Amino acid sequence: MTATKDPSHPSAVARLEAALARIGSPEAKDVFTAVFADSSRWEAEAADRRAAAGTPRGPLDGRIVSVKALFDVAGTVTSSGSAVLRSLAPVVEDAEVVKRLRAAGAIVIGKTQMTEFAFSALGTNPHDGTPGNPRDCARAPGGSSSGAVVSVIEGMADIAIGSDTGGSIRIPASLSGAVGFKPTSGFVPTSGAFSLSSTLDTIGPIASNVEDCFLTDQVLSGEGTPSRLRGASPGTFRLIVARGRLFHGCEPDVLGAFENAMERLRKGGLQIKDGSIESALHDVAEIDKIGTFPSIEVGATLRSLGLQELDGVDPRTRVRIEAGAGVLASDYVRMVRIRQAAIRSFEQCFGTNEVFVLPTAPIRAPLLSSLTADAAFHELNGLVLRNPRVANLLDCPSISLPLPVDALPIGLMLVGRRNADRRLLEIASCIEATLRSPL
Repeated sequence: MTATKDPSHPSAVARLEAALARIGSPEAKDVFTAVFADSSRWEAEAADRRAAAGTPRGPLDGRIVSVKALFDVAGTVTSSGSAVLRSLAPVVEDAEVVKRLRAAGAIVIGKTQMTEFAFSALGTNPHDGTPGNPRDCARAPGGSSSGAVVSVIEGMADIAIGSDTGGSIRIPASLSGAVGFKPTSGFVPTSGAFSLSSTLDTIGPIASNVEDCFLTDQVLSGEGTPSRLRGASPGTFRLIVARGRLFHGCEPDVLGAFENAMERLRKGGLQIKDGSIESALHDVAEIDKIGTFPSIEVGATLRSLGLQELDGVDPRTRVRIEAGAGVLASDYVRMVRIRQAAIRSFEQCFGTNEVFVLPTAPIRAPLLSSLTADAAFHELNGLVLRNPRVANLLDCPSISLPLPVDALPIGLMLVGRRNADRRLLEIASCIEATLRSPL
């Protein structure tokens, strides 16, 4: 009997057709920039044949995956959310992560919308359109992986692959109510992905649960033998609440949800104590006084693509790129050296079984109508970036989990020790189960 005849386990083909129907609905406007209906159908049929033969390629075989518009997919233009890159030639080869997904049997359904060059965090795009927040379409979805998060929550994909340079996976996960994981840099190859910042770029998944993020990360990072996620036991780790400036300006509902979650976790047997990362934040502030890596490094990417002028670039993006162009080479070297010292220093702040915890974003998803004025846009953009970008600058794995709230989504962010990605995911799984369990 084939897998397609078990009604409790729909076939890959059936699930794909349902996803394609959702993508074709009016509510899916501006979520995808390209849909690979034909190739995804072939991939789904092949996955069903492997399932029927009992020869699946692994836990992602037959799972539907969307990829952000900054990834190379053979035969398509990598426009990266920008009108000025639409005239590039179609690429001839998949990005390395897309190759790994296909090799694992994943069904690559299409490319998702993003902010221009991945250079803002609210999810807006004046060139290709802005997908509404899936919890309230009048609100921002979060970015830069905006279409990615919507594709997962609206059932257009099981898993979405995004990029995270300053929170671009975790911010949309927080504002829209999903799980988003950013790995330590170097574990997942960035070749074949548009580079906002060669220093800070990372690639990771958005999904509805921690286990799917774990399974996807294993594929993306090229682990040969996939394993199932085993959640950490409550008594084997400690959460350190990163009190201080990263709690400033938080909405009362965000603070309330965070503190309620801490109390719930304590009742679940987790060890929690207050702590501080202020010394590391001082190092981050020293870098910011000089400049930001994305504003400097994206200019090099654009020049490598033959773009010499910024005409046609969103003015809100352009002003940040132009600011980076004014940073002296000697100052850029100082930024690199300060960051390297900060990374080494921060590694000594906590042990392998200690994880910092704080709100992912200090606010919930803002109304799109509140972003029309440039000043308001830049203020809110900086606010949602503030907490997540610390993990990029300090090169730590980090994950955002949705808190159990009835209103607009709120994210809980964990920051783990550098290179301890697997342990962070095990801890995140324990926290997820505790938060989801009945009181």
